[in-house]
Amino acid sequence: MTREKLGLVIPTLNEAGNMQTLLNRLQVALGTVDVDYELIVVDDNSSDGTAEIVQTYAERDPRVRLFVRKGQRGLAGAVIHGWAHTDATLFGVIDADLQHPPEVLPKLLSVVLEGKDIAIASRYATNSHESVRQWSKARLFISRASTWATTPLQRKDVRIKDPMSGFFVVRRECIESIELHPQGFKILLEILVKGRIKSAVEVPFLFATRHSGKSKADVKVALHYFSLLGKLSRYALFGSGQQ
Repeated sequence: MTREKLGLVIPTLNEAGNMQTLLNRLQVALGTVDVDYELIVVDDNSSDGTAEIVQTYAERDPRVRLFVRKGQRGLAGAVIHGWAHTDATLFGVIDADLQHPPEVLPKLLSVVLEGKDIAIASRYATNSHESVRQWSKARLFISRASTWATTPLQRKDVRIKDPMSGFFVVRRECIESIELHPQGFKILLEILVKGRIKSAVEVPFLFATRHSGKSKADVKVALHYFSLLGKLSRYALFGSGQQ
């Protein structure tokens, strides 16, 4: 039997203040799981030394890999780029800002290793707001409204409470050869709509505060999100030929 391997993509843009802590915690967490792995940092040409910090790690440990994209920006594109450069059987993604606790990763992996197609770290897996307790009411409303807008797109047999999550593990075979759009920040939703996903599990987690640096969310991100909703609506109605 082929040993499973995780290719975990970490998209970065000016995350120098987070990388040492993140990589250390990821390696400790993954040391508890019986899988091979690669930590694939895809950096959008940061100006704060992010790539240099990662390169230092990569020189010590071949499981840490660095790709620097120039002239390109966007989380989805970075994730696609990273997945294209690994032979892993399991694809994963985690934010670099430590709002996604690396210690949840073994739980996600255990779900997929038990046979599920995708495991999603979910802010809304329970009805409690405990996972996003530090959010303002305005931010919580925007997040909930954005999630609600995905309801018509989700398949009836695979309903997810947090399709906007940026922290998940999916089997390569479920999305291989499927065209994913490189613009935007919400690649999970597209995977749920287009992917060969038959079983999904949400793992609750506590959304942490940003460790260092600034959020990349802005008006452009919102516009990309609404554009994606439009494309996925056409896909759901007409199929891949009408995007």
